[in-house]
Parts: sequence; C-alpha cells; structure tokens
Amino acid sequence: MINRILIRIKVLQIVYSYYQNGNNDLKVAENELLFSLRKSYDLYHYFLLLIVDVTNLQRRILDARKNKYMPTEAELNPNTRLIDNRFAAQIGENEVLRKYVAEQGLSWDNDEDFIKMVLDLILSSEQYAEYLNNENDSYETDKEFWRIVFKKLICGNEAIDDYLQDKSIYWNDDISIVETFTLKTIKQFEEAAGSKQKLLPMFKDLEDQSFAIKLFRQSLMKGSEFRERINKHMKNWETERIANMDLIIMQVALAEIMTFPTIPINVTLNEYIDTAKYYSTPKSGTFINGILDSVVSELKKEKLLLKD
Repeated sequence: MINRILIRIKVLQIVYSYYQNGNNDLKVAENELLFSLRKSYDLYHYFLLLIVDVTNLQRRILDARKNKYMPTEAELNPNTRLIDNRFAAQIGENEVLRKYVAEQGLSWDNDEDFIKMVLDLILSSEQYAEYLNNENDSYETDKEFWRIVFKKLICGNEAIDDYLQDKSIYWNDDISIVETFTLKTIKQFEEAAGSKQKLLPMFKDLEDQSFAIKLFRQSLMKGSEFRERINKHMKNWETERIANMDLIIMQVALAEIMTFPTIPINVTLNEYIDTAKYYSTPKSGTFINGILDSVVSELKKEKLLLKD
C-alpha cells in the first residue's frame, strides 16, 4: 500500500528532522522513519474502520429512536438500508482488518462527534438520496454506494482532513495518497471473499521496503558528499537565501540517483521537483532542477553515473 511517492515524502521529512534535531543518531532516525510509515498504514485501516463505525452509529441512533417513549410511526419503521449495507457488514467482519485493529489498538471510540459529522454529511447528501431510491438491492449496489461516498464526500473534504491532521501529526502529508489506496481497496472487494477478503499489504514487496531503508541510509551516510557536490553548483546563488528544504530535497534526490540503477534519472528528478513545489518555495522547482541537472552532468563526465 505504501508506494514510493509516500516513501520519498517520509524520507524527506525524517532527514529534515534529523538535521533540525541534531541528535545524529542514525538508528533512532531510521526507527522514526519506519514508525512514520506504519502510521500511514494505520490511516488506511482507520478509513476502512470509518465505514463500520458510521454504520454502527446510525444503527444505535435508529434503535434509540425506536425505543424512546411514544416513538412516531417513522421512528418505529425507519429506512434501514444504510445499516443493512452488505459491503459495510463485510468490512466489519474482515479478518485482516479486525486482527490489525486489535493488534495496533486502533479505534474511533473517542471520536464520536467526528463519526456523527461524517454520518450527517452522508445522510444529507444526494448520493444517499439516490441510494435509497435505487431499486437494485444488491451487494454491488451497496459497495458502489460506499465507493461514491468515499470518493465524493470523504476524499478531499477539508473538515475531515483537518480533523485527521489534528488526530496525528504523521498524517499531515499522507491523507490524499492513503485515500487513493482506500478507494482501490473498496473496488477490489468481492462478495464471495466474505470475511477473508485480502487488504493491501504495508509494502507491495520486499523491494519497496528495502527502497525505503536504503534511500534513507544513503541520504544521511553520504550526505556530506552530496552536499559538497550541490554546493559546487550554487556559486551564482546566495546560499543563505536558499531554503533548507531545497538542500534536503536535492540531497535525497542524489541519494536515489546514485543508489538505484533501475530507476531512470528523469523519474527521480520529476518526483523531487514536484515535491519541492509543495514543501518548499514557489521557485524551488526551477532552482532544484537546474542544480541537479548540473550535478548529474558532472557525475556522468566523471563516469560515476552510467544510467540515463
């Protein structure tokens, strides 16, 4: 589930923190990187669990209304399509999700106001109205309802994003990426799989896990060497006016260029230039592109870089 875009972002964050804190303990920083990646994986499970908890809250509300003193006809016979949703029930029974949630202690139990906000958002939406009026009562209809709700109402919702960022500082830059993988998971669910439906693993394979550790280690262990090369090509720039994050981005980009022969140079450059637009200054992308292009040319002339 954790792809290389997210890994690059996390490595940049922890390398930046490493220099800011000045503790120079590589093992501590590496553990922080792995912990940060694990928190991203937690968010993935929290999103799936959100579907279950929103459904359960609606069930409690309908039960309370039905059992109050002198309930109305509508309260005695509410529309139960949301709480009867087969897809939500399947997620609630998912063995992988239940195991992970139990092991990691994940829960929305202390966030009932947030769950209520999400529920109200859904109940007042046109997507919910269309769902109630849909005559096709099937598992696929139930799943499609939650896919649309997640895509249209939850993904990119500013209030939801703000709440999640307050809940964990590790999620500040993860939300949109993890939302994408949650949507992918919803699409992959099959009724026949029942409670044994597979979820996305933390890393796609051992190669991605190795990529994270190796990129981080090389960024720091060869940091001085990379900084020296970068500084040689900054003669026309006022060093004190260069954002510190720009230097970190170039340092990590060079670590990737020099360490992973199968990743094309232009792929690495494009990824870090795009990242600079969000994490540094408006002009950082152009600046970083120019400096790295010069460094790469120098490395090729010295025959220290043989890939394209």
